[in-house]
Amino acid sequence: MSVRSPLLALTALLASAPVLAQPTQPARAAEPIGIAMEGFPSPYPVQFLPVTLEGQDLRMAYMDVKPTARANGRTVVLLHGKNFFGAYWQNTIRALAGAGYRVVVPDQIGFGRSSKPDIHYSFHTLASLTKQLLDSLGVKETTVVGHSMGGMLATRFALMYPESTTHLVLENPIGLEDYREKVPWQPTEAYYREQLKASEEGTRKYHQTYYVKWKPEYDVWIQLFARQLQSAEYPRLAWVSAATSQMIYEQPVSHEFPRVKPRALLVIGQEDRTFIGRGKVPADVAATLGQYPQLGKAVAKAIPNATLVELPGVGHVPHFEAPDKFHAELLGFLGK
Repeated sequence: MSVRSPLLALTALLASAPVLAQPTQPARAAEPIGIAMEGFPSPYPVQFLPVTLEGQDLRMAYMDVKPTARANGRTVVLLHGKNFFGAYWQNTIRALAGAGYRVVVPDQIGFGRSSKPDIHYSFHTLASLTKQLLDSLGVKETTVVGHSMGGMLATRFALMYPESTTHLVLENPIGLEDYREKVPWQPTEAYYREQLKASEEGTRKYHQTYYVKWKPEYDVWIQLFARQLQSAEYPRLAWVSAATSQMIYEQPVSHEFPRVKPRALLVIGQEDRTFIGRGKVPADVAATLGQYPQLGKAVAKAIPNATLVELPGVGHVPHFEAPDKFHAELLGFLGK
């Protein structure tokens, strides 16, 4: 990752400060950061689309990156996962723009730099906002790429707007199975109480399950969350996280894959075992969930015109762990 860690900057600052007399003070924690990522640098310029939901005036953040090579007249939309936001697509944006594509990268409402309202969250709403963004930019047709939760959103977008979706790319999406069949339901308030108890270390342990081999550059996403935990507005972010967890649980797309019309590419890291409800089911039930090698094959058969690419030794985020392979498969699929 080329995003510089805020803690590295803090370390450099402390190193240049005068030596204090003994006893020394404990190291100062990183400064809090706003829940809309105020003060965190963006890899590309950020713009905002004004939207109104449930009587609330909101702003949807997005990056609109022009081709850096000869333009081919095509657009790709990148949809982020639940525990990330648009900035983590930085290297994928570079690869696509370098191949002549226009790249549009929204932060969905409730995530990243966008507003964090208390609304009823649904994939239909997020898909309609993504379509509203594309309409405002004059984009009539697009490839839709979704990672993790973004895969569920990308599928919903393709189902709602098949005439606008030329290709569908799913990168280790969650929702390849219906979690309601095995994971017990819980109220949104329960998810919220869990989020209020979140910690930097607990978040790091969870993120580490995404990868076959942890790398230091992945830690920037944990540090960002840890700084948000210190914000006075964190409870509002916690509620949005709870509401979107409920959205994922209650609004499956797995039963609708046979209705997907665009050509589809599934890129599946074979070591991924991510599922919603970890810690809420017995070990024997947990062992049957998040089995991506089997799920990928099943969904590739369910989608009428799908290609499956299996990446051995790769976990939940191929565009981090195996960027060259992921981008080669993505560009190859789009170029057919």
